[in-house]
Amino acid sequence: MGKIILTGDRPTGKLHLGHYVGSLRRRVQLQDSGDFERMFVFMADVQALTDNADNPEKIRQNIIEVALDYLSAGLDPVKCTLFIQSQIPELAELTTYLMNLVSVSRVQRNPTVKTEIKMRNFEANIPMGFFCYPVSQAADITAFKATTVPAGEDQEPMIEITRELARRFNQTYGEVLVEPNIMLPENATSRRLPGTDGKEKMSKSLGNCIYLSDDADAVWKKVKGMYTDPTHINLSDPGHVEGNAVFTYLDAFSTDQDFADFWPEYSNLDALKDAYTHGGVGDMKCKKLLNNVINRMLDPIRERRHEFEQDIPEIFNVLKKGSDEARAAAAQTMDEVRKAMQIDYFNDAALIKQQTDKYKK
Repeated sequence: MGKIILTGDRPTGKLHLGHYVGSLRRRVQLQDSGDFERMFVFMADVQALTDNADNPEKIRQNIIEVALDYLSAGLDPVKCTLFIQSQIPELAELTTYLMNLVSVSRVQRNPTVKTEIKMRNFEANIPMGFFCYPVSQAADITAFKATTVPAGEDQEPMIEITRELARRFNQTYGEVLVEPNIMLPENATSRRLPGTDGKEKMSKSLGNCIYLSDDADAVWKKVKGMYTDPTHINLSDPGHVEGNAVFTYLDAFSTDQDFADFWPEYSNLDALKDAYTHGGVGDMKCKKLLNNVINRMLDPIRERRHEFEQDIPEIFNVLKKGSDEARAAAAQTMDEVRKAMQIDYFNDAALIKQQTDKYKK
């Protein structure tokens, strides 16, 4: 069996630069690499409903937003399968079977689950769907026999549960499921882009995001207000690049060509950092550079998005076709799962014969 990628996002809003640098940019590279037999990219609407059950309209509206972001960023439905999680009922079935192979205490020990329960103030009243989403995620991955899951390091505990469940299933019933490996972002900056306010994570709920669909004016407004170095008060003051969101973003996105075009006084980012730390470089000039860098990167994405927006029915057709393809792949795995678990009753000739012989007179 060849290498298979599975990755996705919760459709709770438009995608932002954190998504792009953390996963989306690399997905496009992986799709074009030719190193993988298949690539599945999905919108995890079932998972999104675990903490948005009272607001399904939020998920419903954002399916198309995420699809537009996927396509405009360069994901190609000819090269990868784009699908919606809820349209694959086999995933719910596999989740149910896998839930029997893991304990409540094991899920509770998962540090990612602990963090997210606290973040959502669920300590006193955890929805069962939310609590069990690590098992649902394991079903998503194993149903497609994914060998590789591109994800941030905060997802490593989740992938470990998936490996454990696949191993436990195979030991109990027979070799069917594949234990996946995580593919971490290539550098530390890509693993977690901070918000424009300097906080650890870019988040829709914190309002500190730059979206892939933001126009140039919106980008400049957000860049202009970005967190820099609070001790860099005067132009002559030495500045600090560590913890400075502007320089973190320049690390993630700028190229030597950007400096040649937008600030030729410096040959590259290292030269700018050196000058900034010695004093004499203003924050606003750095922000203007970052604004140019981000808009140069986003311009083609915005142009493609505008084109895709002109034919929304075709976007739904793409998702429908991808969901049909994904369901066929998951159904094949589930046939193997049921056979291994000996619950494929109507196809079990040996069982039928045994029961026939048992009751023959």
